[in-house]
Amino acid sequence: MIDTEPMYQHAWQRACGELGFTLDDEGYAALVGRPTADCEDELVTRFGPQFPMSLFRASWPPMWHALAQDHGIRCKPGLQELLALLEEHRLPCAVATSSDPDFTEFSLGQAGLAGRFALIVTGDQVPNGKPAPDIYLEAARRLGVPPRDCAAVEDSDAGVLAASAAGMMTLCVPDSRPPSPTAVAAAFRVLRSLDDVHELLTHTLAVGR
Repeated sequence: MIDTEPMYQHAWQRACGELGFTLDDEGYAALVGRPTADCEDELVTRFGPQFPMSLFRASWPPMWHALAQDHGIRCKPGLQELLALLEEHRLPCAVATSSDPDFTEFSLGQAGLAGRFALIVTGDQVPNGKPAPDIYLEAARRLGVPPRDCAAVEDSDAGVLAASAAGMMTLCVPDSRPPSPTAVAAAFRVLRSLDDVHELLTHTLAVGR
């Protein structure tokens, strides 16, 4: 929905660099869409037990917040129109994000989306993060809708695999990286933008009348 990934990448790579470790683009790509705790475990696996996790945890959030405050957080093209469509048809929707509550609230506020969603499920509220299906199963449970009747819109491999494993119709709208062959196989459709999601759902709703 919102364009936060470049800021996360910049903050994590810069924080690692200042601590003497190189997190290259390929290494960062393995973290996208996953909960922070899983990403931290991945860093320790990559760099070894000598990686100063406590210093890393203290250094990257201020970098991220500074970028968000200086540059703002953009909504991805087509989001407002898609949300208007859901609201017009009174379709229940939820945010299922690997971010923690504080980052989620701040991000939505910076993007002008504060209060737009009645239901938000964050990564700390489920036992297992993406690519496990837990967060999508929990979102469906809170919505009161069977997962098979839900559509999920995702931009990362981990998210696509999570939503697909939950049994949802998964629409992949890639961010800066193309989806892996595994994610392509798991997705119902790979679309270019949220405008294409809007078009697909508009057609689906018209056929279902």
